[in-house]
Amino acid sequence: MYGPERQQEILRLAREGGRVDVLSLATEFQVTAETIRRDLKALDRAGLLRRVHGGAIPAGRLDFEPDLAERESTAADEKDRIARAALAELPAEGSVILDAGSTVARLAAALPLEAELTAVTHSLPTAARLADHPGIQLHLVGGRVRHRTRAAVDAWSLRAYGEIRADVLFLAANGFSAAHGLTTPDLAEAAVKRAAVAAARRVVLLADSGKHGQEHFARFGDLTDVDLLITDTGLPAAEAAAIEKAGTEVVRA
Repeated sequence: MYGPERQQEILRLAREGGRVDVLSLATEFQVTAETIRRDLKALDRAGLLRRVHGGAIPAGRLDFEPDLAERESTAADEKDRIARAALAELPAEGSVILDAGSTVARLAAALPLEAELTAVTHSLPTAARLADHPGIQLHLVGGRVRHRTRAAVDAWSLRAYGEIRADVLFLAANGFSAAHGLTTPDLAEAAVKRAAVAAARRVVLLADSGKHGQEHFARFGDLTDVDLLITDTGLPAAEAAAIEKAGTEVVRA
């Protein structure tokens, strides 16, 4: 099968299934994963598909949102490095907000036993990882729990974040860029993230490089709202320099 024919078939599969992934396509067409990535890149440039972690979705599907299991397994090594780097940003015996996100949950799991912090989160997976930590005073923010992310949203959550002021927020996003800011697929989650940003003195964004340039339906802030971006070395040095020039410090772990 020639490249254009394969790309046409990939486009058909994406429109029918709502998503395609690199490894399945490589098996389907008996080509290498790198060949499929080139196909997806070509379709993305043509405006027919939009590349996401591990595959692509039809263009215009800015509401696409991977489930919790997929988030946990995507870019796992990079997320672990980011989480370890984020440990340096913990305040000494201070207060932190931990946003809902797989990399932030990894940070929670990596907190040393000697850490003494007041921690606030609306994420059930993150709260579960901190519940038995001897040095953490854990505050769980309530609200309607979204099944896809296990995060509390809506009025209860917004009210809780409106009543506190934390030293550091460890923030998550599905997409970030200087042009489009901070985005996520769900409006309710975006509102909670916006409230968490307002409730913190310092904002640290934990986001792997695959999320750079991604744009989702709900926008909850500008990249300039972030004091520090911790990402991985997949973010090109030139892009990191441009972000820093706009006022956000960047660490590539």
